[in-house]
Amino acid sequence: MSVPTGPEPEPAERIAALVLGVPGVAGLHGGQFGEVATYLPGRRVSGVTLTDTACAIHIGVSYPANVVDVAARVRTALAAEVTVPVHVTIEDVEPAEVRTQEPRT
Repeated sequence: MSVPTGPEPEPAERIAALVLGVPGVAGLHGGQFGEVATYLPGRRVSGVTLTDTACAIHIGVSYPANVVDVAARVRTALAAEVTVPVHVTIEDVEPAEVRTQEPRT
């Protein structure tokens, strides 16, 4: 007997999960006005925008992580998931004890 697992996550949701798993990433960030997001039926994925030509990732980084290294690790983590260029924007630097799973807007 097979157990239903529910619908397969959308690409933006898989990307968000991969990004949140990168050491030094404090959380996804929706941009100053919440404009960085992928809109899905009944929900949105803040901090991730995926098009046919690029993938934009906006994140907060945990201090004292090196922002350049964290951005490189995000690109490496997404290399197998996306075939377009990945543009990482560091929106914020947060104290190390802060780790948010919920995207900020």
